[in-house]
Amino acid sequence: MGEKVVSDGFDLSDRHQYRRKLRECLDALRVLLDEKRFERPRNLMGLEIELNLADGDGLPRMMNLEVLRRIGSEDFQTELGQFNLEVNIVPHRLSGRVFDQLAEELRTGLGYADRQARQEGAGIVMIGILPTLTDEDLVSSNLTEVDRYMLLNDQIMASRGEEVVLDIDGVERLNRTSSSIAPEAACTSVQLHLQVTPERFADVWNASQAVSAVQIAMGANSPFLFGRELWRESRIPLFLQATDTRPDELRAQGVRPRTWFGERWIESAYDLFEENFRYFPALLPICAEEDPHQVLREGGVPALSELVLHNGTVYRWNRPVYAVAGGVPHLRVENRVLPAGPTVTDVLANTALYYGLVRSLADEQRPVWRRLPFEAAAENFDAACRHGIDAELHWPRSGRQGGLVKVPAVRLVQEELLPMAAAGLEAWGVERADRERYLEVLEARCRYRVNGASWQAAAYHRAVDSGLDREKALAAVTRRYCELSNTGEPVHSWPPGP
Repeated sequence: MGEKVVSDGFDLSDRHQYRRKLRECLDALRVLLDEKRFERPRNLMGLEIELNLADGDGLPRMMNLEVLRRIGSEDFQTELGQFNLEVNIVPHRLSGRVFDQLAEELRTGLGYADRQARQEGAGIVMIGILPTLTDEDLVSSNLTEVDRYMLLNDQIMASRGEEVVLDIDGVERLNRTSSSIAPEAACTSVQLHLQVTPERFADVWNASQAVSAVQIAMGANSPFLFGRELWRESRIPLFLQATDTRPDELRAQGVRPRTWFGERWIESAYDLFEENFRYFPALLPICAEEDPHQVLREGGVPALSELVLHNGTVYRWNRPVYAVAGGVPHLRVENRVLPAGPTVTDVLANTALYYGLVRSLADEQRPVWRRLPFEAAAENFDAACRHGIDAELHWPRSGRQGGLVKVPAVRLVQEELLPMAAAGLEAWGVERADRERYLEVLEARCRYRVNGASWQAAAYHRAVDSGLDREKALAAVTRRYCELSNTGEPVHSWPPGP
């Protein structure tokens, strides 16, 4: 092995040696793909939700380790900030009454976690960005005291060689600098997983990319950061800028950011892993002892640890995942687009829309990505992040004449995509009552033009108009949001905020 440097409990290998190992992993992955040695999917879906801890006034509480000790469940884990937690739901088969089952499990688990958190003077809040966060909250001393977070912070800041610059121009303008990646902790998301075969992977990833803008338009829930009203889904530019390892000169040269929508439709899962290797330097150059080609020669399945680690430091909104379970490799698409919240019902409505649309689009004989230029999909994503439920999106024109039309997201969803999502869920084997219950939530959001972000923004302006200053208005909005979220009723049915 080459020279190593020990940092916070991790052995950092020589970067040249790491690149060699990463290249070997890529070659081994190609062999596995060519030999079709992957597990056949069992229609399994996975779900993770990142959470905030806040007190009765809606202010963040830096106490995730204390709360986790009280919860005492491996389903709940740390996240980057001391005011963050993550809950992982065991994989479920996409069939039957899967969404009702998930709803019951989530309400039970989150209810228990909330009761334990209240013993420490905190509560669980599902929201994309907590509106009451301030500059003083998002500092390196409030990162979770876990080695991997500290090491990630050190490596990103060393790669930049300068402070993180946050510059987001939305309804208002935000300009801040940070000496750490702590602002990233403001972003709390829902992550959806779908296991697929290598042959099916490209279709599912392309479909996921195509619908990402629709997901954001319907589910945006992050309009505020550091007291400023920015984009309807401000998580997206915040995460991009907080994880950006490029100094100014590399940005000027067109080097790609580590948080990335992508730049083309793909033909194979290998395309994404190879792009990650080609475009992005190592952040955590940690080498394992495994020789992947030796493992293959002996008939085994390599863990490809370097590939998995490197892949985890490239923050695609739809990320490829390689893993080994029970000695068998499998591939997943990890959809990382959605913000958390506002309620379990809203989260599962967003979940149903994603899995239904991806199934329908991936099954199409003339798929949407053959008719929608990738640049248009990227423009859609940007428009949805900026404008949320009021966004207008490019979409292929129906019928033989082809071409693109620009259409309000709510009309596109109501008239074309909700029926497609219903058909996709039916193809998965989801029962009619289950799929209708959650897709009706999306239809109502479109009808009333209300999602989490639009409700927060309207409530904030109502509070300001009543005479509250900015800080008190945001605190009042957060308190009312928490009260209504705890009722479990979907956000489109909430009464106006303060």
